[in-house]
Amino acid sequence: MIRRTVTACVLSGLVLASAARRASADPALPALLKSVGIDQRLNESIPLDVTFHDEDGREVKLGDYFGSKPVVLVMAYFRCPMLCTQVLNGLVEGLRETELTIGKDFRVLTVSFDPSDSPKMAAAKKANYIRAYADPQAAADWHFLTGTQPSIDRLAESIGFRYAYDAESDQYAHAAGIVLLTPAGRISRYFYDVHYSGRDLRLGLVEASQNRIGTAIDQVLLFCFHYDPTAGRYGAAVMNFVRAGGVLTVICLGVMFAALMRGERRRRSLLSAAAGAHANGEVAG
Repeated sequence: MIRRTVTACVLSGLVLASAARRASADPALPALLKSVGIDQRLNESIPLDVTFHDEDGREVKLGDYFGSKPVVLVMAYFRCPMLCTQVLNGLVEGLRETELTIGKDFRVLTVSFDPSDSPKMAAAKKANYIRAYADPQAAADWHFLTGTQPSIDRLAESIGFRYAYDAESDQYAHAAGIVLLTPAGRISRYFYDVHYSGRDLRLGLVEASQNRIGTAIDQVLLFCFHYDPTAGRYGAAVMNFVRAGGVLTVICLGVMFAALMRGERRRRSLLSAAAGAHANGEVAG
């Protein structure tokens, strides 16, 4: 058992490290890890007709969770000894920083890619993370799903999630990341790693919702920060700052020019009035 856990931890660590190095192109990595990764499918749709079972054992379609809110999708199997737990822990920490609320603003789906996981295991995992999120109301909109291999394959392929089973350790090698989906089930954003900043999650959810959630401040931040699909995060949009600076400069110059023109007109008006008064004085004399 110890050997299996250690092997799984090593596999998880290698996969996490390889995400930034494009593991499939690294000949030094084990063959198992070369087939692992996440291929972005931005703006493509997931199969909403595919069926799974929820944590209560009921058969559901993915489409049951779409239509009105953006969705955070997490691929994680429930007996994973290390990486999946870190991904889910990081997600909870990030979501609690967003000031958006599961249920009110978005939904979360955690889907196991291990066909041997059961609804009972899903229910136990859900209970843990609802406690960690510290909002019992979130239970209605954060679901943990299990399914058959064909269903798992259809969903995993649609989002570009590539994983591999290691028979020796009886564990899965996989990359770390989450996917943000629009209310229509289209892929909007990918975030990598096991830590997700509240700012990135909030901006990603605002964009995925087509600006149906969030505030005017979020719209300003979306102007200032640009999503980098390679890094899987938001970075400062330098050109937007440059453009905003240019516009601000033009406005300031316009205001200064208008002020100078008003001052010049006033000066001329005063000189004209003074000249008129002087002329009238001479005539009177």
